[in-house]
Amino acid sequence: MKPSSFDFTAPSTVGEAVALLADEEREAKVVAGGQSLIPMLNMRLARPEVLVDITRIPELGRLHVDAEGNLRIGAAVRQARAAADPAVRDGWPLLAAAIERIGHPQIRNRGTVCGSLAHHDPAAELPTAALALDARFVIAGPRGTRTVTAEDFFVATFSTAVEADELLTEVVFPPLPADHGWAFEELTRRHGDFATVGVAVVLEQGPGTGTVRTARVVFSGAAPVPVRLAAAEDALVGSDAGGQALAAAADVALAGLAPSDDIHATAEYRREGAAHLLVRACTNAWERC
Repeated sequence: MKPSSFDFTAPSTVGEAVALLADEEREAKVVAGGQSLIPMLNMRLARPEVLVDITRIPELGRLHVDAEGNLRIGAAVRQARAAADPAVRDGWPLLAAAIERIGHPQIRNRGTVCGSLAHHDPAAELPTAALALDARFVIAGPRGTRTVTAEDFFVATFSTAVEADELLTEVVFPPLPADHGWAFEELTRRHGDFATVGVAVVLEQGPGTGTVRTARVVFSGAAPVPVRLAAAEDALVGSDAGGQALAAAADVALAGLAPSDDIHATAEYRREGAAHLLVRACTNAWERC
């Protein structure tokens, strides 16, 4: 299939891009990697009158660690570049692992980190990783720039806090505790498929205690948005992440998640898969502490 006709423009500044998005006379869509947008155009599920290419805005291509130790990834940074960056692999290995689960190399070579986050497929890897890593989102618009937490950024399936006249300019990941462990696990039918269900876990070990000090447990594919399961975290905190605590956390996942049935899996299958993945992820995360 072919898309409906559209104009194409490539602004050189964020201000120019925002002005194009804020034009009420023509519907505009942002394109960077296009790995989600182009198929939607071809199937005419989206019919924008203008495509705004943001890849020629220099500041959006930046990937760096700032003076406070935060990892900052601009909206034009490709997924493959982020996953291969030494700073990401050393300081935020969960993020690198999540990116490496996205589709295939051809997709990661073109797709952007912020593009996947802004698209927000609830089965995608990056929204789950962003919530587990307590990410913040910097959004520019005609009313100025604002920062949104991961808890508030993901609104519903394919919907985020970014308004139609706004642009997600970067995602910011704060530094992780020194003695932490992580894991990212998915259940997929085939390599490269969207996950039926997935989980990201970050555990912090208390100094000299041999027990879990803090825990973050986030599921994908279990709701229209990534689900942080506080009850599972409570079952882990204060424990040695052993069998009893893992069993309690798995029981919480079975009881606390409410996924839906679809053509790919039943809700029961997803809950059982989530519980199994949680035990594996917690075990691997604790070994990395």
